[in-house]
This record gives sequence, structure tokens and C-alpha cells, in this order.
Amino acid sequence: MRSFIPPHRTLMGPGPSDISPQVLQALSRPTIGHLDPLFIRMMDELKLLLKYAFQTENEFTIALSAPGSAGMEACIVNLIEVGEKVIVCRNGVFGERMRQNVERCGGIAIVVDDEWGSPVSAHKLQNAVEEHPDAVAVAFVHAETSTGALSDAEALSTIARSKDMLVIVDAVTSLGGVPLKVDEWKLDAVYSGSQKCLSCTPGLSPLTFSSKAIAKIESRQYPVQSWFLDQSLVLGYWSGEGKRAYHHTAPVNSLYALHESLLLLKEEGLELAWKRHADAHQQLKEGLTQLGIDFVVDEKYRLPQLNAVYVPTGIDEALVRQRLLNEYNLEIGAGLGELAGKAWRIGLMGYGARKENIALCLQALKEVIN
Repeated sequence: MRSFIPPHRTLMGPGPSDISPQVLQALSRPTIGHLDPLFIRMMDELKLLLKYAFQTENEFTIALSAPGSAGMEACIVNLIEVGEKVIVCRNGVFGERMRQNVERCGGIAIVVDDEWGSPVSAHKLQNAVEEHPDAVAVAFVHAETSTGALSDAEALSTIARSKDMLVIVDAVTSLGGVPLKVDEWKLDAVYSGSQKCLSCTPGLSPLTFSSKAIAKIESRQYPVQSWFLDQSLVLGYWSGEGKRAYHHTAPVNSLYALHESLLLLKEEGLELAWKRHADAHQQLKEGLTQLGIDFVVDEKYRLPQLNAVYVPTGIDEALVRQRLLNEYNLEIGAGLGELAGKAWRIGLMGYGARKENIALCLQALKEVIN
């Protein structure tokens, strides 16, 4: 065996995304202890940067030492107890995962279904909260990674809060790529992933809880069944002046990288980052249209950073992806669930939302499918 040296790929799938040289460099910095005063100071800066990215003043805003799927589970296991109802909006793979998490922790999932490629229906959610006013929360995916559909988080939150229900939001693919305003939209528990529009190494989940969510955790009848994901324990490590309570050994170098990626986002500015993703989508759309490739999602509901497109008739979708990888060192994603074998997912996330990436993707697709 020898040291593993991966090739240089251009990552244009559903994640992970390309990582900037500055973030890769941050990963290689000297490791220090996770209770070192200098590391704790960096953590405090990281919290401020996350607050900016989430557009929130929530005191409990941290990076969970696990990927976005653990962020999903952390929100649900902390806020939902056995026998409590949760209205789960499902319009793709990750809405279904929310449902499974609710049921695994003993909750009762009331499912609101929409077609794959469509946003969550505010009308259907309104009917559901009227029929189940005893539900404690509404859970939905802001940016459905399996389809590329963007839902109106503000409208859905307004409906949930009209019945005083908590609002749990999957923002794994939306954070840093499209507007996400936690405080303005009154979202209570929001989780994301480090490897999408933040262009950081995979394995971390930015997470923010409102004061209402924290009050729900503090009033639980029974302890959270997951020790590691119990945020009442993690809080002692991420908050407080001076000495922090030991909970687990934090992924020190990965947190360096997240700090750097969030610093780059702050320096660029959120609004400019959102515009860059939107402009990149327009460039990709024009090129794909010329190739006769159609989008899965209607334009007004389309995610700029995750483009789900139909595979042209007569094309072997898996063979195209294999050739792109082998001949161009270019990765795009396959369809999931109902779209498996029928669609590709082309990511324009974070550092990867660049003109040269789009030009490479369009030229490579043109050569491979013709």
C-alpha cells in the first residue's frame, strides 16, 4: 500500500463541492487542543460567523461535529418526545428522512406530500395545521437536494406559527446559496451542512436553535435518547466565558476550515454570494438549453445551486457520468428516488459556482452526449 493521493476533480454534483485553496490550507494548520484558550477564542468567532450566515442572533448557533444528517437528527430528537405530532412536508428524499427521524424517536408524523420537483404547498400545509392543531412542530426542507426545488420557508413558517408550532428546517443546500433569514422568517431549528454552498470539508453541521426551541428542550419530560446529540450537553462546550465543559473531542482542523470558509463568505457578502449563485445558474441554463437538456423544476421554484435536469432520450445516464469522471475529471450527480436513472444533478455550490466550471461542464456534456 502507498499514500492515497486523489486526482484533482471538478466537483459539480450535489455535494461535496469544490473547496477553495484557502480552506484547504486551513485544514493543514497545526492541531491544538480542543480546550486550548486560543481554540475557544476561534470557536467564539465561528459562532459569530455562523450567525451572519444564518442571519440570526440566536445564542445557540454552533457547528455540530457530524454531517448534515446528524444535524437533522439533532433537531428532531431534541425537540420531539414520544407521542408528539409533527407535520412533515415531503417533496423528495430528505423530507422522507425527516419523517423517518420523527418516527424513530417515537413521534407521530403527519405527512404532507407534494410531487417530486415541486415546492412544498402552503395550501396543503395550511389544511394540515387546521386538521392537527395539537401538532408541536412543522418540519420541511427549504432546498430539496434530491430534486432542486426551493420552497417558500417564510410562508410555511408563518402558517406553522399561526398555531404556535415549532418550525424545523433543513437548510443543508440553501445556506450560503440562496436567501435564508432565520430571525426574520421566525425559524426555530435550522440545520445545514459544511460541504455544500459553504465549500468546506464534509463532516460538520451548522445548527441554530431559537430561544423557543431551547425552552422546549429545557421542558422535556424525558432526557434526549441520544447522548451525543443531546444539545443541552453540547451547550456547555460551545457557550460560557473562559473554561468550557468537555463533551467530546471536537474536529479541530475541520473547524479551522469552517472558520475560513465562513470568513470568505463574510468577506464576499451574503447578498453577493446569493447573486453569484443565481448568475452561475443563468449561465448553465443557457448552455443546457442549447444542448436540448430540460430542467426538472419549474424556473420560479428552481434552486440555482442544485440543477436537476432530465437525461435526454436514448442516453445512458450512468455511462455519461462515468465518461465525465474518467475523461474530464468532472463529477456530476445521479438522480435519487423517483428520479433515479432519469435525471442528473449538477451542482453550482460555493467555490464551485464559477464560470470556468460551467464552461467545462457544458463542453464536456456536449462532447459526450453527441
